Amino acid sequence: MPKNNAFFSFSSGQKKGLILLFGIIILLQSIYYFVDFRQKEVALPPQKWLSLQNEIDSLKANKPTTSFQMYPFNPNFITDFKGYKLGMKPQEIQRLLRFRKTGKYVNSAREFQSVTGVSDTLLRAISPYFKFPDWVTHPKHKKDEEPKKWIDFSKKPAIKIKDINQASKEDLMAVYGIGDVISDRILQQKNQLGGFVSMDQMEDIWGLSPEVIQKLDTYFTVTSTTSVKKININTATIKELGAFPYFKYPISKNIVVFRSMNGSLKIEDLTKIKQFPVDKIKIIVLYLEY
Repeated sequence: MPKNNAFFSFSSGQKKGLILLFGIIILLQSIYYFVDFRQKEVALPPQKWLSLQNEIDSLKANKPTTSFQMYPFNPNFITDFKGYKLGMKPQEIQRLLRFRKTGKYVNSAREFQSVTGVSDTLLRAISPYFKFPDWVTHPKHKKDEEPKKWIDFSKKPAIKIKDINQASKEDLMAVYGIGDVISDRILQQKNQLGGFVSMDQMEDIWGLSPEVIQKLDTYFTVTSTTSVKKININTATIKELGAFPYFKYPISKNIVVFRSMNGSLKIEDLTKIKQFPVDKIKIIVLYLEY
């Protein structure tokens, strides 16, 4: 029968090591069981507690605070961010901005409050930093001097609007954002069509950004459409239809097929034609004859 003699098979050194290990484990377990490791609460007498509380309050009072450093500024040029930092409410800032858009200026702290509606408390806090031009704070009065007329520099001189169909290459290039290549594209499109019928057609010119198109609308318009090339949609061949910039070959073919199957086209039939550019129909119909 097998006997449990494993312990006795160890060497003398190994037996001593095992006995020492068991002893250490028993010692640690005893320390953990008998020693109280919980932190003891230190009860302070009321007088000591009050003195500590006073020190805490003193530290809080002396704690440095980060504040918005103000410098002299002209209140007429307060931005949304500046107004927010000053403590103004959004509606107060907007009142000032709307007032400034009329081309007027505030010339005193009281006028600033009248325009914006800020509280007396805020006005007292920020008005010492108001800085107005010298001619406002120290006006010079001369005898027999006629009062100066207010000049509104925000008003731009009247722009002379030209007919886009009469515009030259130089006229087009005078618009910021239009160079040699873009001006050629505009003139080429105009020549193919015989003339533009709407300024919306500028959106069809490749390379024109919305910002430049907006500038074109400022300087040009369509005043005459007598020179546009008309195309008879009921008699034109596929090749003739395809020469029209708004009709590519598939559309031209579909027009002829629809026409051969249904007879002469009317304006209301255009939307029934396959692949017809419906989004441009208001422009296209001005080039068609029936």
